[in-house]
Amino acid sequence: MDKDHLLRSLAENGYNVSFGAKKHFATYDIVEKIPGFLALISLLIGVWQIYKPDYKNNNEISVALICLNIIALTISLYNSEKERYREVGNRLIVLHNQLRNIYYRVKSSTADNFQAEEAEMNQIMDEYYSINITKQIIMSDWYAHYKFFFQTQHEWIDEQKQFTWRDKIPFSFVFTVIVVVIIIVWVLLS
Repeated sequence: MDKDHLLRSLAENGYNVSFGAKKHFATYDIVEKIPGFLALISLLIGVWQIYKPDYKNNNEISVALICLNIIALTISLYNSEKERYREVGNRLIVLHNQLRNIYYRVKSSTADNFQAEEAEMNQIMDEYYSINITKQIIMSDWYAHYKFFFQTQHEWIDEQKQFTWRDKIPFSFVFTVIVVVIIIVWVLLS
């Protein structure tokens, strides 16, 4: 593989590994934080319902609280594996850093032969594929986008991939926001 193609391949693989790490951390964060947050919100609203038992929408609020608690219980199913998500995420960050180091080594090199670097990259990717957990929690993709594009230094990847806003904001998120806005407008106008 020539230098330009290897740099491109390193950046693409660096993106995949780093995004994978962020997705593992997103799953860990969601499983770790959301159930407690939902429980706190439910408790506070429940206390308010006791204070104002004659509020006209108490039944609807109670149904919403039950739904929130079902979501929290569903998320809690990941509790037994959450530490594994954190550990794999940490290992993927190490692999990402190794790819970045190879990238800069190749970029600054004047050599014509990069077989050793290509083999090293392939070995790193083999480990990535062997430890990656494919079962991730819902919405971890959106959170991983945020973590990757707004919390991570990824200039070396952007050099090759040249990210746009379309890459940074998931289409499914934009679509969901549009649908929610349409539903809210429809409910308010009816």
